[in-house]
Amino acid sequence: QVQLVESGGGSVQAGGSLRLSCAASGHRYVTNCMGWFRQAPGKEREGVAAIEGDGDIRYADSVKGRFTISQDSAKNNLYLQMNILKPEDAGMYYCAAGKAQWVGCEYIYWGQGTQVTVSS
Repeated sequence: QVQLVESGGGSVQAGGSLRLSCAASGHRYVTNCMGWFRQAPGKEREGVAAIEGDGDIRYADSVKGRFTISQDSAKNNLYLQMNILKPEDAGMYYCAAGKAQWVGCEYIYWGQGTQVTVSS
């Protein structure tokens, strides 16, 4: 059974930093790509950053240069370092895992989310 548990959310002022973590278990043989998504109140969920099946890393344009996605060598933990946070970065952040497709990743498993609040 795949489990994804996020942590590290919180409240920061604009310009601050947070590091999100996602502890993954049971995923090793059923998934090969992982990513971070976020959803603000009243808005659709959007992709933030992803590590594709071939190891390529992608970022949403809105976070390029400020956020960094990484994974430990055992691929048991996924991280999202968020710097220079803006109020528009606020929302519930979700970790997801899935199977690589010809293009992108089919996300199958989702965590419960961790809340990020950014005050101006």
